[in-house]
Amino acid sequence: MDAATAAANASSDDGILCAIANNYAENTFSNFLASWAAITVIATVALVGMSGGLFYSYYVHPTYEKWVNKSNPAFPAPLKVKEEITQMCKGLLIATLCPTLSLWLAANGHSKAFCGWHDREGNYYSLGAQIGMFFGIWLASDFVEFFYHYLGHRYHFFWMQHKFHHRFGNPTPFAVIADEFVDQFMRSSPLLVFPLLVPINMDIMFFQWALFFYAYGVYLHWGYEFPWLTSDHPIVNTAFQHYLHHWKSKNGVKNTYHCGFFLKCWDQLFGTVWKGENQCARWARENGLRTREQWKKIEATLPDYSVLLKPSFWLSSKNE
Repeated sequence: MDAATAAANASSDDGILCAIANNYAENTFSNFLASWAAITVIATVALVGMSGGLFYSYYVHPTYEKWVNKSNPAFPAPLKVKEEITQMCKGLLIATLCPTLSLWLAANGHSKAFCGWHDREGNYYSLGAQIGMFFGIWLASDFVEFFYHYLGHRYHFFWMQHKFHHRFGNPTPFAVIADEFVDQFMRSSPLLVFPLLVPINMDIMFFQWALFFYAYGVYLHWGYEFPWLTSDHPIVNTAFQHYLHHWKSKNGVKNTYHCGFFLKCWDQLFGTVWKGENQCARWARENGLRTREQWKKIEATLPDYSVLLKPSFWLSSKNE
């Protein structure tokens, strides 16, 4: 296929992301900054919407019926939530850097990324090929997420980057990307690196990351468990596994459990599965640790999260 035909095919079926990226298809730093700013605003609205919505329902307005599914019966102090949100905002700036770079490179013809049914060489990708691409990206991304996370709990250098995320032993949904800059850049790097190596449909990859890594990440940091997705599920990591990871792996290289994101197989292969008693919310209910009497005591001492809406609270330097 000649270059003109390939270009015509590529432009005729541009997907959503490529169409947006093409608006910034100039090799200027200002265009890159404009892209970064736009994507950061979109990501902020999406992430605050997801995390904030769950936090409002399950932390600001908890009920007994909700609380019985909470991994940790206690609620974090407002200052700790403030720290989570601050760290999340720092992580968000870097979390959008790799996607922006990826789209900018694609728009300027410097990567193998494409949208629609044809790549930049004009090769056609059938529905079956794109479904295979979806699962290939999913497995590769899930392993990269696991392995980098695993390194962060095995070696001191990597732990020094990752330790900030483990200040939150009882996390809320705001902790999903509450990382320092290097840690978050590495975690989001597949969005940049993969399209440089192989032809990838950007719409598929970005949708998949938004759903399976960021939205699912909010679930993992939710602090609550779905009764229908039990912690002993043989394939996927649940919110309890990630709560356990935060609680039991907070000492860095000394203890390492459940570094996986979606699939459990990586922890099983690397020997980082928790072998102790499975003290999930279901276990707590079965052992009389989620009674109405206990809830009344918790309810009487619930933190006042309304301070999170006060500018004076955010401007205060108090951290204890």
